[in-house]
Amino acid sequence: MGIDPGSQVTGYGVIEKTRSGLCHIAYGEIKPGKGATLSLCLQTIYDGLLETIRQSAPEALAIEEIFYGKNVKSLIRQGHVRGVAILAGKHMGIPVYEYSPLEIKKAVVGYGRAEKSQVQTMVKAILTLPELPPPDAADALAVAICHSNFLKAEPI
Repeated sequence: MGIDPGSQVTGYGVIEKTRSGLCHIAYGEIKPGKGATLSLCLQTIYDGLLETIRQSAPEALAIEEIFYGKNVKSLIRQGHVRGVAILAGKHMGIPVYEYSPLEIKKAVVGYGRAEKSQVQTMVKAILTLPELPPPDAADALAVAICHSNFLKAEPI
């Protein structure tokens, strides 16, 4: 299961690796709602991730590392969401791994500086989806694809 953490939209994607390749099990976005307090956002995301984990029973959870930007407040909120996502995985007894945005884009597109639309298009192609997944769900599926390719030995 891959997670793209965000306080406005947290994407998730569950894939399965088979002999014939990768296939998607589920994907979507958890949206706490405009104007929601930080604590309500975190609770909504935690509950949504727990429900997805219960339904899909993933063997591992992979999450995107924080992308360093100029907005410190946004980075702090993203850090809170990452903490909630990591806690959800650990609460369910699932090992949690993390990958940089560069690693994820390289694994899916072949280029570490790929645009969001390129990631969406490649995720659709790799998983033979009938349509483009929403942007944050595509990013989460890309995290899951990255983990299926690299399978880091040590969880965080």
